Amino acid sequence: MTTAPPTLRITRLGGRIGAVVEGVRLGGDLTPATVAEIRAAALAHKVIFFRDQHALDEEGHEAFGRLFGPLFAHPTVPAADGRYAFPVDSEHGDRANRWHTDVTFVPAYPAFSILRAITIPPYGGNTVWANTAAAYAGLPEPLRALADGLRAIHTNEFDYAAVRPEADAKQLARFREVFAATRFRTEHPVVRVHPETGERTLLLGNFVQRLAGVRARDSQLLFELFQGHIERPENTVRWQWRAGDVAMWDNRATQHYAVDDSDGHQRSLRRITVDGELPVAPDGSTSRLLEPAELPAG
Repeated sequence: MTTAPPTLRITRLGGRIGAVVEGVRLGGDLTPATVAEIRAAALAHKVIFFRDQHALDEEGHEAFGRLFGPLFAHPTVPAADGRYAFPVDSEHGDRANRWHTDVTFVPAYPAFSILRAITIPPYGGNTVWANTAAAYAGLPEPLRALADGLRAIHTNEFDYAAVRPEADAKQLARFREVFAATRFRTEHPVVRVHPETGERTLLLGNFVQRLAGVRARDSQLLFELFQGHIERPENTVRWQWRAGDVAMWDNRATQHYAVDDSDGHQRSLRRITVDGELPVAPDGSTSRLLEPAELPAG
């Protein structure tokens, strides 16, 4: 059996994370071979970038996402298009300048995220991604053994005013009435085994409330210890957006951070997410929903 030759041009951006993919016009009509190449690139490089995808509209964005699996609807924030496109808009105070993995406050959070740039500020507004598999692999063996046995509580309810002290009353109200309208709490393993690559990745980020079974002070110290390894510059890549750019990342093996340095300039993007699997720890245990009693239908 012969293997079809690759059709994409892939240029690495960093030693541990990031690549630019050329030679494809994104949409829902890609061949299975091209989809397989893109998926393999996302798994290998954790985040991949496509320049100048100006022809990609809301419908095409959604159709492209469906090529990688069923789409994931955000559990609280209404879609920008009434279906699946999550709005990332500066006018709503949506400046995610905190390290996070998308939607980890639910058990089976997204496998892939696909972000499309619409309006980009004249300066600033870059996004940084970190490779959480490389972060785990780089831990000394005693710390890997410790992380393997830890679990963490993730929630969408946190002190928004403390995190964003510059937020106005409208932004605070939107957080309470929309993003945190339903309180979610999920217990995840701190280390999950990637279902496609077999790598072990650190599952932490901004949605972590505390480590399970650990006193508050120790929980914070341990969180900062492991989170600090994720944020090491060697494990990161930074992308300077242009309108028409698309970023696709493996949400099971990355965290990301939107740099809030574009002052009052408008920044508008749309995100489609692909449904993920229930995380599995090294010991075979899985994530579990703590609150609400069951996930809302929809």
